[in-house]
Amino acid sequence: MFGERLLRARSSNGLSMKDLANQVGLSANMIKKYEHGDSLPSSDILLKLAKALNLRVEYFFRPVKISLGQIEYRKKANASQKQLQCIKNDVLDQVERWFDLSNQWPVFPVPNFSLPTCVPNLIQSLDEIEQLADNLRQEWQLGFDHITDLIDLLESRGILVVVSNAVADGSVDGLQMHANHKPILVVSGHVSGDRQRFTLAHELAHLLIHGHLAENIDEEKACHRFASAFLLPAIALHQRLGNRRHNIELQELYLLKHEFGISMSACAYRAKELGIINESLHKRIMIKFSKNKWRQQEPGEAYPQEKTTFFRQLVFRALAEEIVSDSKAAELLGISLIELRQVRKLELLNAAFNQ
Repeated sequence: MFGERLLRARSSNGLSMKDLANQVGLSANMIKKYEHGDSLPSSDILLKLAKALNLRVEYFFRPVKISLGQIEYRKKANASQKQLQCIKNDVLDQVERWFDLSNQWPVFPVPNFSLPTCVPNLIQSLDEIEQLADNLRQEWQLGFDHITDLIDLLESRGILVVVSNAVADGSVDGLQMHANHKPILVVSGHVSGDRQRFTLAHELAHLLIHGHLAENIDEEKACHRFASAFLLPAIALHQRLGNRRHNIELQELYLLKHEFGISMSACAYRAKELGIINESLHKRIMIKFSKNKWRQQEPGEAYPQEKTTFFRQLVFRALAEEIVSDSKAAELLGISLIELRQVRKLELLNAAFNQ
């Protein structure tokens, strides 16, 4: 168990055995022995390893061990196996802490995910995908306005969301998996908020419609359609742009982006998809985007990133109800006891939580 956790932590930090060995004053061969289970470190070396890897010592002895189910990545072609393994290690750590927390409660106050009743047994067209997005909003009582906090919404429905900072180059946008029958959606912490939201909605679509599509429907296209329809419903876009337009100001797309949390280019495509603008106008808009290099980074202020606070709220709730000790709470949050006490007194409001 110790060796596996050391290997995972080292990999997540992007360190070679030699790199880690140099930081703690050992040989690379000794790190190899630790990771292979041939030797265990002394207490002082253990403290040095934890410090070098920015971890609490308790991490190495956490009793919860999770096996991740089949992982479906939304990645670019240049994503290396090393990068994917770094993400997997980071996700494993965060998911293990979730299940460790849940095991502390007599009855964990988070519902199990259940497939919404509005998901049909067989989806035979993209128009039915559009309808599914509207029906899900109705079933989850969201109306047709902006979804303020998508992560909070998903977690309240029993879907675990992990924001991973393991890979910074944008080679992986997101992924989905299961652990102990619980669905998990993972999104990069290094991309803009609108891109995070689209990725999460896209992965939600995979969770909902996989196995429910007719053979002639491409699942990726269906998930893209669902994501745009769920984040920016047709009724809302018609209200703001009208039913038919011969031209659109770029400022309109910018304002839509910051109202609904979906990129300007996705708003333009959505307008074309719904017949508000024609193919020719959409093409002109995209040419302008390409000319100004807005496909890589859109103009103006970025849409704020999504944040996950549900886990921390549950830890402090468990602390208040004496379900966990101070030490256990600090371990789950990945901070020191001193920092935990400062946070509880509101003396430290921006602690660097590991979740």
